[in-house]
Amino acid sequence: MRSFSRLEDLPVTLPVFPLTGAVLLPRGQLPLNVFEPRYLAMVDAALAGTRFIGMIQPVEHEDTVLAPELSKVGCAGRITNFRETDDNRYLITLTGICRFRIAEELAIDTPFRQLRPDYTLYLGDLVEESADHFPRDRLLGALKAYLTQHDLKADWKAVTNAPPETLVNALAMLCPFEPAEKQALVEARNWQERVDTLVALLEMASTPAPGNHSVN
Repeated sequence: MRSFSRLEDLPVTLPVFPLTGAVLLPRGQLPLNVFEPRYLAMVDAALAGTRFIGMIQPVEHEDTVLAPELSKVGCAGRITNFRETDDNRYLITLTGICRFRIAEELAIDTPFRQLRPDYTLYLGDLVEESADHFPRDRLLGALKAYLTQHDLKADWKAVTNAPPETLVNALAMLCPFEPAEKQALVEARNWQERVDTLVALLEMASTPAPGNHSVN
């Protein structure tokens, strides 16, 4: 995959895919099933250009208004896998490159929304951070309690062997947290803050609600 290490490597305009509950993080991989005509057009345009798409959560659910207000921070991803299905859908994988703040939404006559991203605060995303102080044991303990509390399963061998950033990205993107909680993970200032936020979310979601204690 092509390397992106400088601000100059990033696109100055970005088509965006507003999707509640779907977030992308640097070096994370997000599979998407694209079927709406406006987003099929967006993928066509991306493939014909930089291959970049911005994932961002709307503040309002996209099913309730035509052009919902967008969160302030999203993540630019590059299409790294693409397949067209027999029923005219696109199955793509976005690999996260760098987060951005919205500098300006562009008044452009396309079926999909476009904006001018400001990457300034997040250029550190272009360099993988050290995981020397990764609290793997605490994270795994919180994850095990979370899975038990919510009756979920995971490939524990894959979880325990995953590299730190791969594991954190996968959990942040795949766990069924609330949209605001997922946004907090996107907006974490750095790797350590994201890890701390993830552990806190898992621990809070694993705590039984008051009054839910069993009585023998």
